[in-house]
Amino acid sequence: MSYCKVLPAVARVKPAHLFGVRLRSTAAASTQHKEPKSEDAPPDPSCTVLEKPCEVELISRRAHTERQRISIDFDNTQEAYKSKDTMELLRSLLVFKLCTIDFLVDKNKELMDLSKKVLGQRLFEKLMKMTFYGQFVAGEDQNAIKPLIEKNQAFGVGSVLDYSVEEDLTQEEAEKKEMDSCVSEAEKESHGMDHREKKYKAHRQFGDRRGGVISARTYFYADEAKCDHHMETFINCIKASAGSSVDGFSAIKMTALGRPQFLLQFSEVLVKWRRFFNLLASHQGKDGMAILEQKLELEQLQDSLIKLGVGAKSDIENWFTGEKLGSSGTIDLLDWNSLINDTTKISNLLVVPNMESGHLEPLLSKFTDEEEKQMKRMLQRMDVLAKHAVENGVRLMVDAEQTYFQPAISRLTLEMQRIFNREKPNIFNTYQCYLREAYDNVSVDVELSRREGWYFGAKLVRGAYMYQERSRAAEIGYEDPINPDYEATNRMYHKCLEYILEEINHNRMANVMVASHNEDTVKFTLEKMNETSLSPTENKVYFGQLLGMCDQISFPLGQAGFPVYKYVPYGPVNEVIPYLSRRAQENRGFMKGSQRERSLLWKELKRRLFSGQLLYKPVY
Repeated sequence: MSYCKVLPAVARVKPAHLFGVRLRSTAAASTQHKEPKSEDAPPDPSCTVLEKPCEVELISRRAHTERQRISIDFDNTQEAYKSKDTMELLRSLLVFKLCTIDFLVDKNKELMDLSKKVLGQRLFEKLMKMTFYGQFVAGEDQNAIKPLIEKNQAFGVGSVLDYSVEEDLTQEEAEKKEMDSCVSEAEKESHGMDHREKKYKAHRQFGDRRGGVISARTYFYADEAKCDHHMETFINCIKASAGSSVDGFSAIKMTALGRPQFLLQFSEVLVKWRRFFNLLASHQGKDGMAILEQKLELEQLQDSLIKLGVGAKSDIENWFTGEKLGSSGTIDLLDWNSLINDTTKISNLLVVPNMESGHLEPLLSKFTDEEEKQMKRMLQRMDVLAKHAVENGVRLMVDAEQTYFQPAISRLTLEMQRIFNREKPNIFNTYQCYLREAYDNVSVDVELSRREGWYFGAKLVRGAYMYQERSRAAEIGYEDPINPDYEATNRMYHKCLEYILEEINHNRMANVMVASHNEDTVKFTLEKMNETSLSPTENKVYFGQLLGMCDQISFPLGQAGFPVYKYVPYGPVNEVIPYLSRRAQENRGFMKGSQRERSLLWKELKRRLFSGQLLYKPVY
């Protein structure tokens, strides 16, 4: 009996050349930690802050011996808004105020459509550029965004470029596309008689993945040509990032690169194998232990697998040979995951253990040749993007998505890291800290990078899909993957962050982007950096916020020498309307919850007025 195998070579290369040797899973188990707030795929929108002015002192290494204490005052509006002229401040105040008016936010799409009809296309575009578009979008194309990127860079703030054009689909159109792209031919023929888990199957009532998501871009599969178009768009974005800034980032989404059916199926396989490991750990009385402390005795493990009927004794003994696997007499989760190897037929990887019988069986009864090709093309596109990023000196940031896609997305991103992060952190994975399993995911992946000697790259966010995830879990009937409340999510975020910062302190090969608008989280990070004498000039810890939001955090950090980046969306006015619509909805949440940013904007306006600087223009 042959063991299941993973990740093929693409059409032009031999097996194992695309993602190298063994794969390892990041589908970690849960870690327990009042309602977490939904957040953009980059940073969280909560923007919670301390009421009193705060100075965080941080030790900076200079010339290896001299240490200078850096003080950052997030209440210094002159520094925070040094890059803005007075008209930009007034625009921010207007936009943020409009975001607190429920009627305007709820009807924003209809009002924009009406404005376009009444004003005409040219005047409508001018109005948008004076308000929402001008606040949250950098420009229409690669050339139009350069002035803003150069200005931000002059004030110490880099860019993560994100082409934010989306299809403007109706709900019915979105649902149809999702069902067509997530249901395989075998599933259609099985009429619900397969052994698939409900969580990892498409459900029409949740086919429109934009529902309950107010900040993350959503892609729907149309055909392979459309995926190629998305890949070319990402390549152009990488080139634009390389041409406009030094050491920049570019963001991509995995669902834009192929048929999501593969992500659903691969996620289910990874989770089932992980669950099988947990079952075997419980047989040895090791359930309830920390995930990386579960070390299974090899002889007992082999006996258990034979008794379960997974395979013959000779087959099972062969699994645990080669390299150093099992040489210590124990098998941990990373060893277990490494049993899944690459092969030329991707469909061979979709084999799972039957928890009742113990036998390995295919997830689906068959795969068509076209489905096999579609899976390979997704991997091929990922490889192309990673190579373009490395060649152009741009770091690639893979956004997180829904939990029924995420195990596969994280696993494939990990494979890119194992190849392209050998010399420096070129590929960054995203960890959503509103998930119960976030800490396990982070700790398992950090340990893998440590064992194999490559650079770990992570972006920490709170998460963008909370309402949709909770609703889907309750409706379909599986465990809610989200932390029980917002405070638990904050604790999880800080726990994951502290773990990575400790890893940086130990070997300087881990890297993290603190993608957050939460001022307390930023202060927490600075305090931990101070404790470990981690200098901002080492470029191991980055900060990220969305363009047009929380400048009072970004610019003081940038001017103090910290690596800080704005997520910079760009695209034609008409085609970024869906993005702007969600920006308005998201801003309503944090603007009603905190007057912080508006009060600082007013403070700076008054300062300029009374100091005779109302006509201030930034100089750079």
